[in-house]
Amino acid sequence: MGRQLHLRTALPDDRDWIHELRHRVYAQELGQHAPDPAGRLSDGLDGDNVYLVAARGARRVGFVSVTPPWAGRFGLDKYLDRDELPSLREPDTFEVRILTVEPGERRSAAAPLLMYAALRWIASRGGRHVVAMGRTEVLDLYLAAGLRPVGRTVRCGAVTFEVLTGAVDALTRSVPDRHSATLERLRSTVDWRLDVPFAPGPDGCEHGGASFTAVGTDFRTLHRRRRIVAADVLDAWFPPAPEVSAALTDDPSWLARTSPPAGAEGLVAEIAATRGLPEETLCVGAGSSDLIYRAFGQLLSAESRVLLIDPGYGEYAHVTERVIGCRVDRLRLRRVDDWRIDPHRLTEAVATGRYDLVVVVNPNNPTGRHTPADELRAAIESAPDRTRWWIDEAYLGYVDDAASLAPLAATDPRVVVCTSLSKMYALSGLRAAYLVAAPDTAALLRRWTPPWPVSLPAQRAAVAALGEPEYYRERRLQTRALRHRLALELAELDEGVLVEEGVANFVNVTLPAGGPSAAQFVHECRRHDVYLRDLSPLSALYEGRTVRVAVKDAAENARIVAACQAALDVLVPPVPLPAEPVSGAAR
Repeated sequence: MGRQLHLRTALPDDRDWIHELRHRVYAQELGQHAPDPAGRLSDGLDGDNVYLVAARGARRVGFVSVTPPWAGRFGLDKYLDRDELPSLREPDTFEVRILTVEPGERRSAAAPLLMYAALRWIASRGGRHVVAMGRTEVLDLYLAAGLRPVGRTVRCGAVTFEVLTGAVDALTRSVPDRHSATLERLRSTVDWRLDVPFAPGPDGCEHGGASFTAVGTDFRTLHRRRRIVAADVLDAWFPPAPEVSAALTDDPSWLARTSPPAGAEGLVAEIAATRGLPEETLCVGAGSSDLIYRAFGQLLSAESRVLLIDPGYGEYAHVTERVIGCRVDRLRLRRVDDWRIDPHRLTEAVATGRYDLVVVVNPNNPTGRHTPADELRAAIESAPDRTRWWIDEAYLGYVDDAASLAPLAATDPRVVVCTSLSKMYALSGLRAAYLVAAPDTAALLRRWTPPWPVSLPAQRAAVAALGEPEYYRERRLQTRALRHRLALELAELDEGVLVEEGVANFVNVTLPAGGPSAAQFVHECRRHDVYLRDLSPLSALYEGRTVRVAVKDAAENARIVAACQAALDVLVPPVPLPAEPVSGAAR
């Protein structure tokens, strides 16, 4: 009992033990099933379930199964009609079943650790809802995890189960609050071998930027940046225009010590002139995240209902659900539709009149798909007057700024367009962005904007960048060529790999079903100092298998391809060749 517990995803040779333990507990001990002469009890979902195993050294002590939504069926389907539990229809609902522990370990930390591990595994795959069947004799264990009964009891053989459910976000927040001492003890004593961090991030949101952690966030080891390929964030691969660099190096000590124009008046005037927009329709900020937090805090409340696109930029789910507490619905995109937004489905969803805000990222991050402006404009025009639209055009510079809905936002009080100056202008480190809204909305948001919202270096650089459209047009064309070549080379790595090329500065790579998880693949690539983005936490629609790869220059793209190949060589076992026929004489 004193040996350290370790936790891992089940290996192929764990299956016999799982079937044997299941038989001992559910057939012999509890009488749920008739005994089997072979002493084994399998499950109809064995081919779809993910099993997490707790062990002490080589001795296995317990397991829990998780059924993901992409399996297409749940254990509960045998007992409940999905109309009785509508969350079973959601593509981000996961089922936790068959938590089973060896008799001698039932007073140890194995059972609660397995429950916690199941929650972390589900969150890492974009799960938003959990359903479970908890045996009534151990119901307290499920209640302690934060799950709540739905009022349905099901019976299987001699065993009674309570049906329980919970929201992953709420469980992720409540478990550390209620069991902080236990979790801290487990963190220091358990050998955690899952492909998901033991604890969520401090704000519960999955941000990119692990590559900067490798460089060193204390800035003492910045030389490391030269060996790391930061393809996990969507910063530009190219430098800003020469005029921008000149502006930043012209008396940098003055730029550093001088307070900027309090309202960024010069920057606002340059944006207005460049984009052909009235100044009174503009509000600037230190990056689009600054504007999102500030604007949503004014435009929404906990009573607001919001429609998000799924998959979509994770910051919007974080702000609406976790920060403000809005009621959030999702319009699910489909791989079969090439992840494109169907304007008819969008129009039908919004026509109900229930939404206070609809958020559309266009081009979409992380799918890389762009919806034509006329299709979005038609959906907006047909929507109820009470519905406001937030259009995020952070990556529109990789398509065509002329496709912007900013002119509509300047006149239609229902529309706000947010645009980052970071991505296409290679200014991510300086943080500059603006939004366009009808004058009354823009004035409201300016009232809640502190003075000096954008630093002097950022204002100076952004003004210079806006004056160099030809330079950035050339970079856009170069990015397209680099992106296409990168997509082709990644697609050649393995026939089971799916590469999806969008319109922005990244491609998505989906690993073969039954192969390594995106998290394992990302981890293996980091051994080669190549950092990619695991998209799994953003949406369960990615099934834990999709990685986003930022486009870099030709040399770094070559390093990305080489690292991906090396990762696949390690993680995907080669398919054995058929044996050559052996002649009778050779036998």
